[in-house]
Amino acid sequence: MEEKVLKTVNPATGQELETYNYFTDQEAKDAVEQCHQAFLKWKLKSPKQRAEIIKAIGEKLAEYKNQLVNLMTSEMGKLLKQGEQEIDLCIGICEWTAANGPDNLKDEECELPDGGRGIVTYSPLGVIYGIQPWNFPTYQVIRYAIANLMAGNGVLLKHAESVTGTGLLIEKILNEAGLPKNLFKTILIDHEQSDAIIKHKLVRGVTLTGSPDAGKIIGEKAGAALKKSVLELGSNDAYMVLEDANLDKAVDYCVKGRVYNNGETCVAAKRFIVVEKLYDEFKEAFVEKMKSLKVGDPTNEDSDLGPMARKDLREELHEQVEDSVKKDAAVLCGGNIPEGEGYYYPVTVLANVKPGQPAYDDELFGPVASLIKAKNDEDAMRIANDSQFGLGGGIFSEDEEKAVELAKKHFDTGMVFINSFGLAQPNMPFGGVKDSGYGREHGGFGLKEFVNAKAINILKG
Repeated sequence: MEEKVLKTVNPATGQELETYNYFTDQEAKDAVEQCHQAFLKWKLKSPKQRAEIIKAIGEKLAEYKNQLVNLMTSEMGKLLKQGEQEIDLCIGICEWTAANGPDNLKDEECELPDGGRGIVTYSPLGVIYGIQPWNFPTYQVIRYAIANLMAGNGVLLKHAESVTGTGLLIEKILNEAGLPKNLFKTILIDHEQSDAIIKHKLVRGVTLTGSPDAGKIIGEKAGAALKKSVLELGSNDAYMVLEDANLDKAVDYCVKGRVYNNGETCVAAKRFIVVEKLYDEFKEAFVEKMKSLKVGDPTNEDSDLGPMARKDLREELHEQVEDSVKKDAAVLCGGNIPEGEGYYYPVTVLANVKPGQPAYDDELFGPVASLIKAKNDEDAMRIANDSQFGLGGGIFSEDEEKAVELAKKHFDTGMVFINSFGLAQPNMPFGGVKDSGYGREHGGFGLKEFVNAKAINILKG
């Protein structure tokens, strides 16, 4: 029987990089059992002992920074400088977790109503299975793996096929940092094998970053097996430019927020909702700045964004643009697939965006911006919340107190950026609502997603 293989491709050239063999069914099963055996020893380590290894992982990531950055760029087309920022964030996650993890996981004691003593202890669950995407090949892994390793769990990774090399290199780095053998394993499996992993009795939790359709499938499979799950499912984040916004600042951050990581970011600025008073001025400045960006070789310092990660992703994005145009959206720049090698797509701005168009309703995962005019501030918030998604979003207003009030009481999303654009902070919760999924990563929030908050009751007398 011929072995099944997967191939990685450089999206800047369309040329094949490497070929890998899938695991056999037995190898996949063995990986779960080996990870569980490693977990049985790891869970007995104190949080302080685990933190020492987590700290060492951050240091080892720094040693491998250049290799990781170049590999990520070759596998998915990320700009080199943005790859460096990604690894810096991963190092920061390790440092924060090592410094704060033990305190976040320490036992909590309380007095019981009858005068007895209560202890809440955060016990690890076991093997946690992560299914991760290609757009941040190292960060997506570190984000869930470090929290779970700190909590005392074992970790399995099914990475996106297109970044297989990065997934295997991460395993090597963690092992070299002193993590016990088999506690973290990258497994090369297909969808059927993945379903078997979810059902495996030794797997205690499932986490996925992906599309809403993938989330529905994995959430249903995890639920059917009575496994806890965390789902981060993308979004079409709204960035609102209110009447009292600083226009120059808004344009600058909105452009950065749309094209960062080649426009392939879940928590990215995607819908730009501008009040009527500022719309024309914003549109002119925004389009001019977007048109000035250079799409090119991600290894060149003068490139502002590189290719899309795969050919099929570019085709899907272009179909969404064409469908929106058929439904009366107007192309202000871009909107065509260029000739030549590589999976490049031009920076594109669509206006006259309204409900019923993919540019309004769906997530455009690439360098395409949707401009939407609002009557006033109240209408802008209405449009922002008129979405099936709710991962992130932004508010531009010089009245910071008002912006915070809007963010707290009215913006139906998991993360809000005020007068800026950002991705993630190691100590702030990361996750969404509605079709953007559920659960939180980062900080103490992520540390406690896959633990057993165990109540120990010592009754009086």
